Amino acid sequence: MTPQKLNCFAEQASKQKKIWHFVHGKMGALTSGALMMLYTKEISVFVHGIEVASKLQGSTPHDQLLIQTSDSFSGLLLFAIGFLLFMVSFVKDREFQSFFSKGCVLLHVSMAVWRVSFERKLDDLALDWPRQAVGDIALALSWVFFLVYSWREKYD
Repeated sequence: MTPQKLNCFAEQASKQKKIWHFVHGKMGALTSGALMMLYTKEISVFVHGIEVASKLQGSTPHDQLLIQTSDSFSGLLLFAIGFLLFMVSFVKDREFQSFFSKGCVLLHVSMAVWRVSFERKLDDLALDWPRQAVGDIALALSWVFFLVYSWREKYD
């Protein structure tokens, strides 16, 4: 094979990797945030089940309004995070990418600690916290793998 063909294959693989990261991270956060803002009750039933979802929606109209507002803001925050990830993906500075990745690792680890410390004490969410904490740790590890990969590129 000629060096030009090898370079062409490398560029094509790089484009496919960028597309995968775009679809995997940014579009997932954008879609999840939009669904949380617009279909809060349906998402709650899908995630927790009918019985737990009805308990989590509150017992008084005031509680229900506060919970719906909180869920809508959580969805808006997730949507904004997805948009932020979309913008950061176009930054070419390796130092900034490394800084951002370290912040994401810290965020996911702190979420896992919060779930273990507080969410397991809630009876209605007691069955969900182990799965979600493992998911948070897995997301933190994915950012760690990104850091290792970027360090490998930097020092090769």
